[in-house]
Amino acid sequence: MSYGYVYVAHIALGANYAQAVKAIAEAEAYPGPSLVIAYAPCINHGLKGGLVNAQTEMKRAVEAGYWDLYRFDPRLEEAGKNPFQLDSKAPTASYRDFITSENRYAMLKLYNPERAEMLFDKAEKTAKKRYEHLERLSKLYDAE
Repeated sequence: MSYGYVYVAHIALGANYAQAVKAIAEAEAYPGPSLVIAYAPCINHGLKGGLVNAQTEMKRAVEAGYWDLYRFDPRLEEAGKNPFQLDSKAPTASYRDFITSENRYAMLKLYNPERAEMLFDKAEKTAKKRYEHLERLSKLYDAE
């Protein structure tokens, strides 16, 4: 996005199907470089109940603020519109509950609880700051 001429989207199909499809269509139609970054849980995440719950896990990741949804389309700026669209709402679920529900994080807590606590706290604060940054970015483009 900092280049100003690249289409960028952050998506999670299970969190918002319409946003994901819209982002992919916009990226495909964009007459320049496009980057679509998708959240997709894998077997190493250790989802409770297995990968059959991947779509639900994507939704939980967005609700907890672990993964944010947005689109940046430089064509909108040329049309006098805000090119940055923050498609996520502020987190409504517990970040900590989300990450500790996955075995990859739960195992760290089991084997090294002090280190896990420090890392979980840092990750939660970073996620909050990231969302606040995205909100400021959206307002920054609105002001221009």
